[in-house]
Amino acid sequence: MKLKSIFIYLLWLVVPFAKAAPTDDDFYQGIVASQQGNYAQAALSYEKACNGDRLSDIYSASGCYNLGLLYRKGQGVQQSDIQAAKFYEKACNGKSAKGCFNLGFFYAKGQGVKQNYTQAAKLYEKSCYYGFGKACNNLGLLYYTGQGVKQNNIQAKIFYEKACQNNFADGCFNLGTIYYKEKNIINAIQLLEKACNGGNMQGCYNLGMAYMNDQETPQNYIRAFQLFKKACNNNLPQSCYNLGVLYEDIQQNRSAAKEYYGKACDLGLQDSCNAYKKLNIQGY
Repeated sequence: MKLKSIFIYLLWLVVPFAKAAPTDDDFYQGIVASQQGNYAQAALSYEKACNGDRLSDIYSASGCYNLGLLYRKGQGVQQSDIQAAKFYEKACNGKSAKGCFNLGFFYAKGQGVKQNYTQAAKLYEKSCYYGFGKACNNLGLLYYTGQGVKQNNIQAKIFYEKACQNNFADGCFNLGTIYYKEKNIINAIQLLEKACNGGNMQGCYNLGMAYMNDQETPQNYIRAFQLFKKACNNNLPQSCYNLGVLYEDIQQNRSAAKEYYGKACDLGLQDSCNAYKKLNIQGY
């Protein structure tokens, strides 16, 4: 392989007027055109970067991936999931983690390709190997549900853990949930905390519930309050409702409780609407 690489390099030196392979300039010209809203030009630049002989080059693979995105969204080209899948596949062959993931997602959903969970699992695994946490999480979900692979909770936990290690918060949440069901409370709490810190609001909510009334966890209303407030601020209705409960039952502050019941109601939680109406009747 080394001799072949040297030979090609020397050949370029000897034949300077041969047709030039795409360079990173093509890719970056596509980026600039996209930022300017000139998607048609971006598509041309990405296609030029993608269609070269250097698919192993990160810029070529990224050009394929970005061109796939344009076809998926119908920006600068006619919308086509089939074409998007074609370029995601080419990007994946060039070791683009996101290209593999998006193609795997297409196979899982049957978009642009015939639905095939087995193929989706293979592509998620490849993307996970390249370090894309979301792919690890999705592969864990396939193992957990037995879609495209033989159902295997151990394998599901392995891939959820890889997702978590790659800073994908949903992976931390899913692994924490499994540990919680297995009564491995210490590990579950640590993972839910990491999920919450990573932006998974359901993780904040579940952790708050554990601190509020779970017999396996030391009761800590202050911590529960903090967690519910964080999730409520990110529009998770159940957290707003529970925040109202803490204000009403623990702090005896029914005006504040009514405020959070109202927010949860606005977010579509009927139980919170009922609680709001009850306090309203009472004059709060």
